[in-house]
Amino acid sequence: MLLIVSAPSGAGKTSLVAALLARDPNLVVSVSHTTRRRRPKEQDGVDYHFVGRDAFLAMAAADEFLEHAEVFGHHYGTSAAAVDAERGRGRDVILEIDFQGAAQVRARFPDAISVFVLPPSTEALRSRLTSRGEDDDGTIRQRLAKARWEMSHYRDYDYLVVNDDFAAAVDDLTCLLRSERLRLARQELLLRPLLSDLLRQP
Repeated sequence: MLLIVSAPSGAGKTSLVAALLARDPNLVVSVSHTTRRRRPKEQDGVDYHFVGRDAFLAMAAADEFLEHAEVFGHHYGTSAAAVDAERGRGRDVILEIDFQGAAQVRARFPDAISVFVLPPSTEALRSRLTSRGEDDDGTIRQRLAKARWEMSHYRDYDYLVVNDDFAAAVDDLTCLLRSERLRLARQELLLRPLLSDLLRQP
């Protein structure tokens, strides 16, 4: 299963996904490629695959990305081969991508499940962006404007989760993941031997 998780910057998407991964051993997050600079606490290959612009564009031209987009002048993309490999191992894959990338993935995989994470308020979002201490006032205003634009696309998603109470938001994500795994089409494949046995004529 592909689980798309999108959110504006500062809504807590990365922390929620990390908590979800800690709960579920059959879940893995796809590590995106990006052309932006690595931040002090980030690790190459863990947070992102940090690549040069030319290398990224060459990968895009070779159709190596499941989706890719340009955000704030930097390129981001999801490796199709890496996602296919994880799914081939029977693992569900989380894609932490924006609404542009989500639209590209849904076009290729209509059965992908998508979740949009909302902040509890504009003030909470501004506070979270400011508390990072990474951006100046102009950049924060730019990020807030982009956040409003991103949030206007919430209707494109299957689920909405508000990250007000962190533990409750993680529970919401856990519940929707479990529910999606119980859908008939997925269970029918997983339980084929059991169904065959139960329905066999004596």
